[in-house]
Amino acid sequence: MKKLTSFLISSLLVFSAAACENNAKTSSAAPDNPSAAPSETPNAQATQTALKDSQSDLRRKQLNEDIRANEQRNNTLNDGAASNRSEGALASEVRSKLEANIPKGHLVIKAAKDGTVTVGGTVTNQNELGKIEPLAKQIKGVKSVVNNAKVVK
Repeated sequence: MKKLTSFLISSLLVFSAAACENNAKTSSAAPDNPSAAPSETPNAQATQTALKDSQSDLRRKQLNEDIRANEQRNNTLNDGAASNRSEGALASEVRSKLEANIPKGHLVIKAAKDGTVTVGGTVTNQNELGKIEPLAKQIKGVKSVVNNAKVVK
């Protein structure tokens, strides 16, 4: 029984570590690496589909509820301290925040243990590009933002 328990726990840890390697994306058209330059302009159909989904009241409500639930979980488990949040949780919350507020963006987010968040991909105008850093910093635990996103029309 002890061997089985050890095996299950170690399997869970290996699976969790592998799952954390995926970067959080705001859309399937977002690049795989936040440091990479955008390879191409998102097509009009992908942009319209993402826009329609992200601007729906239901989707925005879901994203905001996810952010609130993550913050409550952090406050409960970490006494409100943001110092030991996982990179995956941080990237996921930033992705949700950006997706809710920059619906036309095709962004990918990667978080580091020190609270640095790197954002790459594309947005449609300078205004959206300027929103990235302030929005990301609203998430508890984000200390700095590296904005590698580009404006494409």
